[in-house]
Amino acid sequence: MSDINVEELFGTNVFTLGKMRERLPKNVFKEVQKVMEEGGELSKASADVVAKAMKDWAVENGATHFTHWFQPLTGITAEKHDSFITHPDEEGRTLLEFSGKELIKGEPDASSFPSGGLRATFEARGYTAWDITSPAFLKEDATGTILCIPTAFCSYTGEALDKKTPLLRSEEAVSTQALRILRLFGNNTAKKVIPSVGIEQEYFIIDREKYLKREDLIFSGRTLFGAPAPKGQEMDDHYFGAIRERIGAYMKDLNNELWKLGVPAKTQHNEVAPAQHELAPIYETGNVAVDHNQLVMETMKKVAGRHGLMCLLHEKPFAGVNGSGKHDNWSLVSDDGINMLDPGLTPNANIQFLLVLACIIKAVDTHAALLRQSAADVGNDHRLGANEAPPAIISVFLGDQLEDVVRQLVSTGEAKKSKKTGKLMTGVSTLPDLERDATDRNRTSPFAFTGNKFEFRMVGSADSVAGPNTTLNAIVAEAFCEAADELEKAEDFELAVHDMIKEYFTDHQRIIFNGDGYSDEWIKEAERRGLPNITSMVGSVEALLDPDAVRMFEKFKIFTKAELASRAEILYETYSKSINIEAHTMMDMMGKQIMPAAMRYAGMLAKDAREVKEAGADASVLTGSLKKGTALITEMQAANEKLKEDTLKAAGIADNKEQAVFYRDVVCADMAALRAPADALEMMVDRSVWPFPTYGDLLFEV
Repeated sequence: MSDINVEELFGTNVFTLGKMRERLPKNVFKEVQKVMEEGGELSKASADVVAKAMKDWAVENGATHFTHWFQPLTGITAEKHDSFITHPDEEGRTLLEFSGKELIKGEPDASSFPSGGLRATFEARGYTAWDITSPAFLKEDATGTILCIPTAFCSYTGEALDKKTPLLRSEEAVSTQALRILRLFGNNTAKKVIPSVGIEQEYFIIDREKYLKREDLIFSGRTLFGAPAPKGQEMDDHYFGAIRERIGAYMKDLNNELWKLGVPAKTQHNEVAPAQHELAPIYETGNVAVDHNQLVMETMKKVAGRHGLMCLLHEKPFAGVNGSGKHDNWSLVSDDGINMLDPGLTPNANIQFLLVLACIIKAVDTHAALLRQSAADVGNDHRLGANEAPPAIISVFLGDQLEDVVRQLVSTGEAKKSKKTGKLMTGVSTLPDLERDATDRNRTSPFAFTGNKFEFRMVGSADSVAGPNTTLNAIVAEAFCEAADELEKAEDFELAVHDMIKEYFTDHQRIIFNGDGYSDEWIKEAERRGLPNITSMVGSVEALLDPDAVRMFEKFKIFTKAELASRAEILYETYSKSINIEAHTMMDMMGKQIMPAAMRYAGMLAKDAREVKEAGADASVLTGSLKKGTALITEMQAANEKLKEDTLKAAGIADNKEQAVFYRDVVCADMAALRAPADALEMMVDRSVWPFPTYGDLLFEV
């Protein structure tokens, strides 16, 4: 039995509100609470008090250093450690100190992070600013115990150079506009509306020793070569199956580490593909949920190493089996406890909910390309639309009950009834009859209503979820704003809101789709409806620079036009650099591992064929294999030369967008042409000769 007391363990490495209450003077604690809830700045005196209390707590728990923990545009986190020690006195003694100034503001070098042209390389100054709404925490690893202070990161001239700053701006925007909607319906108690977010994280676990024998996994995070194993996921026997001992030990350790960090890890299970798993937390405020997801990914990798394992977060580490994503569950909850996406028992009569729903439908339809872009990354190109994840086409699943309500509103202008849920009869006397949910689930939908929230299922497993939530908050804020602008001046509010709900559902019903998003028929139907089908990351970037998107982001002060342009440049650069790394990794593996092994095997076949023939026996099978193998070697060599030639061409293209398009259309095709004969050879070559672990070794031997 476990000797872990989860209630005592949870949050032990977090400077929680409860710890602040215990350690801060009452007046300082009240000031902190007020800033957290209403905004503003701490006084210098209070900041010093908070800093000392935070330092004392950290030192008591073994900390020697602190860091401003931030999220630059690399998509991962960054930290620079400073110790608490002060300048030694005359007798060589030092004190441990931490000031309010050090807590509130840091100054990391900003020159080497991606900026998309916002900063020149010689312009090094950047600032980090304490995010008081996300609690400080302790990280324990080989460097010791480090006090981590979540911060925003901006340039010397004020542009956001990180993921957190736009997210916080978007949360303020959607809160302001959502409050206007609540006020229209008589709610005068709510002071803010907070995005509530739950992020399900999928991942693969493989053996570390095998991982270290795969250059492609080390450098690109995915297998660039690999023939399918004899068994994949076709039996559906891994999904929700019994968790293997080694994986179970890893999950137990992972949970303990996450609980110490205050991450409310709730659910764990085997996913569809062999060696694939999922972790899901309880819902939190959006900003904290995003921070915690970064900690989840980092902790998954760190804990895996302790168990002789490797955690793979790439969206498609193995061809032919399901890839990994994140499910971003999103809703809006007021500080007085109202979930604005709760339809209630009679959604047809819940006018506030119907208006909120209509605004979201409008937002998603209007900005479908922008929402698609928010989930675009290099690895996700291999996953979206691959009959395992949502298609690249944005649509909204509402379920039978709400779709019926919308149909009534569109056709007649009013919804007189809602479909009842009823009971699910088990037919077994010893089993209870179950309350049936209002709707089934649709795993093929990229944006699905699931009872009292929307589930955005397109996000990639390795990607920061800050971008998707920033975009979602922004587009919904715009829709709420446009609705409130009209309704606040309406002479007859009841009539106006009914007309608006019908108008929004009528004008944007094309985005609603409850069917099979994997089907070819849906691709044709989506085209008929005029819905964008953006199949690649490169093709999605333009949505950031669309005039309507720029106007929206600037209106709500989430991004400036320059900040959006910088992110577009970074995305193009990231795509090109990523594919370039993959291409060079393939060529390296080809020259140093695959080609020598293939030629060695061909030599073995030739020798065996000659000896069999000299013995007077039929050597046709051996000579046939030799001919097939040498033909594949020839094909491989030609494909490798073509890849070398085209990567050199790509490197010479100056324009970022043009270069990214070339990598997508030409270099990726070259890589596929090189992989095909190599994978065919893997199926022929003796295991003792093949130079690295196969899919069977990686996926089934953990």
